[in-house]
Amino acid sequence: MVERKVFAGGRVRRVRQGMGLTQTAMAGALDISPSYLNLIERNQRPLTVQLLLKLAATYKLDLDALQGEGGGLSGQLREVFADPLLAGEIPGDQEIVEVAEAAPNAALATVKLYRAYREQAGRLSDLATLLASEGREMASAGSHMPIDEVRQAFERRPNFFAGIEDAAEILGKGFAAGDDPPSALRNWLKTERGITVRTLPTHVMPSLRRRYDRHSMRLFLSERLSPFDRNRELAMEVALLAIGPAIDAELHTLSLQTAEARRIARFELARYAAHALLMPYGSFLAAAVRARYDIDILRSRFDVSFEQAANRLTSLCRPDAAGIPFFLMEIDHAGHVVRRAGAQGFPRARFGGQCPKLNIHSAFAEPGRILVDRVDMPEGDAFLAVARTLEGPQADFGERIRRTAILIGCDMAHAGEVVYTAALPASGFSVAAGPACRICERKACLSRAEPPITRPLGLDEMVTGLSAFDFQ
Repeated sequence: MVERKVFAGGRVRRVRQGMGLTQTAMAGALDISPSYLNLIERNQRPLTVQLLLKLAATYKLDLDALQGEGGGLSGQLREVFADPLLAGEIPGDQEIVEVAEAAPNAALATVKLYRAYREQAGRLSDLATLLASEGREMASAGSHMPIDEVRQAFERRPNFFAGIEDAAEILGKGFAAGDDPPSALRNWLKTERGITVRTLPTHVMPSLRRRYDRHSMRLFLSERLSPFDRNRELAMEVALLAIGPAIDAELHTLSLQTAEARRIARFELARYAAHALLMPYGSFLAAAVRARYDIDILRSRFDVSFEQAANRLTSLCRPDAAGIPFFLMEIDHAGHVVRRAGAQGFPRARFGGQCPKLNIHSAFAEPGRILVDRVDMPEGDAFLAVARTLEGPQADFGERIRRTAILIGCDMAHAGEVVYTAALPASGFSVAAGPACRICERKACLSRAEPPITRPLGLDEMVTGLSAFDFQ
């Protein structure tokens, strides 16, 4: 049987440089001459099976990574050069493989540039749609950006992924007894993959939350993150390495149309898996019921943040062991929606979430305080709404803090099971809200920001209503 020759000079060179080794030092560790290593790095000599095994054993490398095609870069480059703009520029796959092998950093930069180009094209398409809606263009070729496609996919379905939950439970049972989740995750990375974890100062890693260096086998976390967010980044890394197939299987069920949307969704599913590892379903549900869904008690018991515990509450909808069907929304100062999710999908039709009278908007005036309201909708639905601000990563001196607000709610039918009901006023006062100003017909609303599209404006010079957009 003919042995396939492996030319991997670029990858061997990156491994050596990543560890700060000279050719002489690496050659000595591999029992070969520096001149032979030099020929290997220039792809003038192939890697033998014996040398491959020696490399893997000495530096704890993945044999597949050494023998693969540019660490997956070849496939990404094929996608780039399959674009009609570049069709015919590359005559065959072999040249793509050679580029990925010889200049992996340049290949990765090309892929990133192409993704930026595609995203920019999507934004321009959205801008054309907006201009058309304002009558400035006769036609448009509207298309959603990948992030919009992902958000819609997650908002419309229950925030529960059975395959990920099952895989996370199996993985969690293998952790050492008595270890808290962060310690168990660190130990798993070290013992199973040989990966060490370090927290880097801001000046060393100013713009990243997490970075994994596969050559030095180190996971770097930013000191800007709170201890809770660092633990989530740690759990995400473990999830991607340990239960990747379960994540990919759930990703397939979302039926997303673009590669970019699938990449974004895979990150969100890894985030979901991290919560499943930090807050195991069974124990978290039991604790939530005992604490009457007190988020502060849950965050303390599981050593997580308020936001993480609130997010986890929306995923307690396993068919045979379900909690209260909570839904959640997060916004920034300007009112941009950062995230929506729900145990039964986000109730956009019944709750909406765009009413300026909701306490999620008032929360910014009282950072850190929990606000509780009963919200009555025009169609008769009533909800318990709990809102609080969240702090983002640590800001530098002089840098504006990123603060968002979160609203977690449920139908008033479940209010008796929730501790926050005690904060409702004894008078029975409730907030008369609507799903959004454009489809709300409540009269004399002092908070109305837009006129309803369903009613004509009350253009009567003799009578002026309380609302800035009075209607008939």
